[in-house]
Amino acid sequence: MLDSADALPLRPRRVLVAGVSGSGKTTLAARIAGITGGPHTEIDALYHGPDWTPRPTFAAEVAAFTEGPAWTTEWQYSDVRELLADRADLLVWLDLPYWRSTFPRVLRRTVRRSRGRETLWNGNVEPPLWTFFTSRENIIRWSLATRNIYRERIVAVEAARPALVVVRLRTPAEVESWLAGPLTSAVRGGAGG
Repeated sequence: MLDSADALPLRPRRVLVAGVSGSGKTTLAARIAGITGGPHTEIDALYHGPDWTPRPTFAAEVAAFTEGPAWTTEWQYSDVRELLADRADLLVWLDLPYWRSTFPRVLRRTVRRSRGRETLWNGNVEPPLWTFFTSRENIIRWSLATRNIYRERIVAVEAARPALVVVRLRTPAEVESWLAGPLTSAVRGGAGG
């Protein structure tokens, strides 16, 4: 596993961003796509249909876009997680301090979206804040409940796919350093930058 200062051994073309809900996966994926030049497909937009129902075409759409030579997306949803890992050449693990970085971010984002009735994917809006107490699917509860699961998932994916390059970013400063350093160097100069 590489860290924020390690040179990448390849020019990444098919990139996954992993992390707990609220860690900033989608924002980072968009930034990575801007550097690599490949498209960013927001996987939540493919998954969520009207009324938060899973779209029946989700797995087929993921299979189709990951056949392409370059893409960036978030590594989530059990239906496609294995397929994504099989087709990626780089997985970026956004492993920020939960209580200092991720929890405040998911809380602020959820409150903003809920109060503002912000339209998300396919016409969905964030449920009312009181659903924190009534729904296991509430994004804040989900983030809390799953905050440690990526430690197991990353170990498993590394063991199963030794050719998949994994980079672990532990702070916002490491994210910025990695984007400006190893990622940009690998894209401009090829493998190993």
